Amino acid sequence: MLNGRKRLFSALSGLTLAAVVGLVPGAAQAEPDIDDVENRVDRLYHEAEAAQERYHDAKLELDELQGDLDSLKADQERQDDRLSVVQEQVRDTVIRQYQGENLNAVGQVFVSEDPTAFLDQLATMTSYSELQSQMFSSYSREAKALDLRRGATEGQLAEIAAVEKRLAEEKETVEANLAEAKELLSRLEAEEQERLEAQQVSRSSTPAPVVDVAASGRGGAAVQFAMGQVGDAYVYGAMGPDAWDCSGLTMAAWAAAGVSLPHSSSAQYSSGPQVAASALQPGDLVFYYSPISHVGMYIGNGQIVHAANPSTGVQVTGLYSMPFSGAVRPG
Repeated sequence: MLNGRKRLFSALSGLTLAAVVGLVPGAAQAEPDIDDVENRVDRLYHEAEAAQERYHDAKLELDELQGDLDSLKADQERQDDRLSVVQEQVRDTVIRQYQGENLNAVGQVFVSEDPTAFLDQLATMTSYSELQSQMFSSYSREAKALDLRRGATEGQLAEIAAVEKRLAEEKETVEANLAEAKELLSRLEAEEQERLEAQQVSRSSTPAPVVDVAASGRGGAAVQFAMGQVGDAYVYGAMGPDAWDCSGLTMAAWAAAGVSLPHSSSAQYSSGPQVAASALQPGDLVFYYSPISHVGMYIGNGQIVHAANPSTGVQVTGLYSMPFSGAVRPG
């Protein structure tokens, strides 16, 4: 299987020099420096990944808001039904009380569909019996309850719209950064591309790890799954079967061990008790950057397996190859 590096470099061709001119100040026609390009590409990849993980967080929030909205709508419908019952009771009582008397006023009450208008019109009528007074109070109470539920539903819809806007913005950031990274890489001369690829392979290639802690149980099953994906491509937002992002890989690995995790690195940080770096066991999730925007899986021997970026794909690397933030033990 071609890994993420091969796939990326085979796809990069034919773009303009505009994105890399600024890398060499005062030399608009100079070729970009390979180290500058590599650093810029790595930064773009990380910024894109951070945006993708924020996208995952917003998607989880949106799912929760949608569930709350469904509950609010159901509650509003039930309240609307209760209000209709009380309204019918009030109308029946008014008919009996006013039958043959002041039918014009009664008619105004009957034709009103708006709860507030109905209430106002009913309040203008006089000579209530004790039962009518109780029904009036009941109707007023139910109408206010319905208004509250309608307000809550409208507020929930506004929150959902705001989250959907954030989702779109984060997606745009991911796509823009990835496009810029591809354009930067495409402007390198062929031999420089080969040199850069060789550097990345050398930097990311690690001999098969010797796991010095028994990888058994659920943690072992998660490690086995994750290691089976080494060499797969990195794609923002992907969760298999042949391409992954960081939290998509760890989510799928632990799903293979029977544990459900959210598709978000920051949300996965709350998936179990925190573990000190000195007490890590195979299968533990390890997190990077502040705020958290990357997750990998510890496999023993001071190493992790993770979906790194579009250039390197899923790889094995050292525990401290990125700024370490903490670790948890799912399950």
